[in-house]
Amino acid sequence: MSALHCADPDLFSFELHKRMHAARGSQAAHPAFELHVALSLRRGDCLAVLGASGAGKTTLLRLLAGLTPADGGHIHAFGRCWLDGARSLALPTRKRRIGYVFQDYALFPHMSVRGNVRFALRRGAPERLADELLETVGLSALAGRRPAQLSGGQQQRLALARAIAAEPDLLLLDEPLSALDAGLRRSLQDELIALRRRYGLTTLVVTHDPGEAVRLAGRAILLEGGRIVADATPAELFGGRGEALTLGGRVLDVEAGADGPLYRIDADGRTLLARAADGAALAPGSMVTLVAERWTARPVPLTPPQDAAAPRTSPG
Repeated sequence: MSALHCADPDLFSFELHKRMHAARGSQAAHPAFELHVALSLRRGDCLAVLGASGAGKTTLLRLLAGLTPADGGHIHAFGRCWLDGARSLALPTRKRRIGYVFQDYALFPHMSVRGNVRFALRRGAPERLADELLETVGLSALAGRRPAQLSGGQQQRLALARAIAAEPDLLLLDEPLSALDAGLRRSLQDELIALRRRYGLTTLVVTHDPGEAVRLAGRAILLEGGRIVADATPAELFGGRGEALTLGGRVLDVEAGADGPLYRIDADGRTLLARAADGAALAPGSMVTLVAERWTARPVPLTPPQDAAAPRTSPG
């Protein structure tokens, strides 16, 4: 099936429809809904996609990649048509020039580091491109290792190199840094910014971290029930809404408070104070995920999510 040609070679635009069915046994948490998202991006733009679990963020990326079939709509990608429901046109993933970094990286465990990147090269591309990308992401010395022999940060770099090796028109990142600690996440954000600029990558990044969205993206959307309810710059979005937003942090130290210990937390360069509501003890260096009701330039009371592994905190 050949792609139709679309008018604007510098525009990526789409309108997608997908009926989302409730998962068995979880209707209350993730009820059925209709995903309907329409957007346009210019070449080189970076868009952050935010929303609660089950809002449709990952589904949107999978629809764009062709991994999940759309019920209707279109995708016009820089002068080519990837999807046109009216004409029953739907290019397979391999023809869409997509780079995709999954949450779990999805590296090939039986291949070497170099082999993972070479596998993604476009037909006819010189194999030296794989070595150039490994050098760019600092993995040249580890080219012969298997993914299981790499640290989390190294696996993330490998996943990025493999995605870029495909010379993608569109780079899709599904919470690629969520499993890393705050310090490493910040470092890899810097590397991702540099890679995007070097290769001129048009990017969609799913994230729960407002600090990450502010650093990486010039535009952000908030999804609720498969619909866009906010579309602005990240700073505008997080400065004017009241939805809960998550932010990674690290405990710096503990100080005495009138009602118990106060924990000083470094959250993406901002120092915040929080109190453990359940009396749990947090040691300096502990990594926590904070939840803020609102993102502002001033520190706000934050609480970690209700998770057995993360003590709950309340405003100090």
